[in-house]
Amino acid sequence: MAEKFVKGKMVPLPTSAIIPERDLDKAPILECRHLGIDFGGLKAVDDFNLIIGRTEIAGLIGPNGAGKTTVFNLLTKVYQPTRGIIMLDGYDTAGKTTEQINRMGIARTFQNIRLFDNLSVEDNVKIGLHNQEPYSVATGILRLPKYWRQEKAAHERALELLSIFDMQDLADSRAGSLPYGAQRRLEIVRALATNPSLLLLDEPAAGMNPSETEELMEHIVRIRDTFQIAVLLIEHDMRLVMGICEGICVLNFGRIIAKGTSEEIQANPVVIEAYLGRKKEG
Repeated sequence: MAEKFVKGKMVPLPTSAIIPERDLDKAPILECRHLGIDFGGLKAVDDFNLIIGRTEIAGLIGPNGAGKTTVFNLLTKVYQPTRGIIMLDGYDTAGKTTEQINRMGIARTFQNIRLFDNLSVEDNVKIGLHNQEPYSVATGILRLPKYWRQEKAAHERALELLSIFDMQDLADSRAGSLPYGAQRRLEIVRALATNPSLLLLDEPAAGMNPSETEELMEHIVRIRDTFQIAVLLIEHDMRLVMGICEGICVLNFGRIIAKGTSEEIQANPVVIEAYLGRKKEG
């Protein structure tokens, strides 16, 4: 049950943001200040402010079309913001490309799974290991010692990461042949292969049954604890969100309408009306 997950006590910062108490002695991994983007005359995201602690599991929720995936696209520079600042590990990300952002420490998964279906499970993970020290074309063609050393290291690392989800025995399977839930897990493993400090999960439980979702919750907590990274997830499964997210941000029409702990969000009348449904009169 979700109750077994122990969440950190959230404490306020001078900025009125909250982060886990265990992260108080560390700089936040992410800080968004007055972030926004316009598409024509539409303010898709406006005045978005968020701070995430270095080992926090945070949730970004809201109705369909609220702007959640747009926020992810801004954080990963799929879109360049119209206004505002994104600080990652203390560095301004202005002008960075998607690849540069990944190298700086943000990795993500997508609503629609994006695997290389015809490649093996292991090769999909190895693609995420692109941040490792490269070897030259000549080294690869001639199969010099450095090539074999790095191939061996990549193979071992891929199997190590796959073992997080007990998928190491599927390393030689074709990615496209995996069941839906396993493909979801593989996408997370590939993101972890880039060695992120902030992992963005876009609806990771989509299409999963309750048992798979429960297992996913355990894995997300274990990933945070094992790698000592932060996780920001978009999810419509409120049992998952309320079960493991320590700080939750609620969007509606591109603007934040509430921030707080799971208990505060569940009791917030604005959230209940806008997202969880209006309380019935009694």
